[in-house]
Amino acid sequence: MRVLAFTRYTRIGASSRLRIYQYLPMLESSGFQVTVAPLVNDQYIINLYAGRPKSFLSMLQAYFERFLWIRRAAEFDVVWVEKEFLPWLPAWIELWIFSKRVRLIADYDDAVFHYYDLHPSAIIRKLLGDKIDSVMRRADIVVAGNGYLAERALETGAKDVEIVPTVVDTARYVAPDWSNDSIVTVGWIGSPATAHYLQLIAPVINHLAEKTNVRFVAVGANAEQLNGLPISVLPWSEAHEVEMIQQFDIGIMPLPDEPFTRGKCGYKLIQCMACGIPVVASPVGANAEIVRDGIDGFWANSQADWLTVLNRLIDDPSLRKRMGTAGRERVVTSYSLSVTADRLTHLILSVAEPR
Repeated sequence: MRVLAFTRYTRIGASSRLRIYQYLPMLESSGFQVTVAPLVNDQYIINLYAGRPKSFLSMLQAYFERFLWIRRAAEFDVVWVEKEFLPWLPAWIELWIFSKRVRLIADYDDAVFHYYDLHPSAIIRKLLGDKIDSVMRRADIVVAGNGYLAERALETGAKDVEIVPTVVDTARYVAPDWSNDSIVTVGWIGSPATAHYLQLIAPVINHLAEKTNVRFVAVGANAEQLNGLPISVLPWSEAHEVEMIQQFDIGIMPLPDEPFTRGKCGYKLIQCMACGIPVVASPVGANAEIVRDGIDGFWANSQADWLTVLNRLIDDPSLRKRMGTAGRERVVTSYSLSVTADRLTHLILSVAEPR
């Protein structure tokens, strides 16, 4: 079976890597021939995370190449698109180009529809407010990373909606040997796109950093985003991300409760839990599904909550170990590549079957 995958990014983009690229070895070993057509290249992402301006010419080239790939879609049995074909263009353009005969899977791990339907510009809302809804309705299956995204797809009238959470390869993410290091490391991992959420708990970080046995680490943030917070910044790389998480004693994911963040899939939490690290998270969207409050981590709704539960974990190594073990077990059973791979294979095969 020939599958054409339209990713937003290359492999260094987390959403594309997790929702599509990490499944490719499994799909290819099952006999699928998968061709991946990313919209933008590595340099785009590097510039994006560094805060450099986007090149109009490179984006023009990217859209032209994407246009050519859409025209070739009929050569494949199934097309698998991450979010949308041509961002910031009306759906009728991309769906007019796209063959009506081709089976389509549309995948979402973010509430991208809110880029358009909640945009400050009335013109954008008018032109693009229902853009993602149109793609969802055209898809033969909408694959959603959590319930919030699935609910939106159902509201649009999508034919078939399946929830497949974001997962990690638990053969790669493993718990390190337990350490009784006197310094407790509270860690965050992500990209510059979400590092500003650490500011939500700035008073807590400042307060706890005064403890002599606590240090804060942010993997993948830009130092200038942290506005002087006492956090050590480490560069992210796919090759070393697991090793860096294994140095954490506690993982954190502060998040505001907003329409867009309700669509997030809790990847940071799943990464930490897979490494046997207890977590503290804002119970927003999928976070509240992933973390069982008091079992494999804690929910924190306020500054007082954050301070209380982080202090508990910092002062109690046995609690960290117990919660970390529970979190690892939860990821192995519910958020592991080995759990979702067969299901995704089945979904792709079901789309290709005559209807």
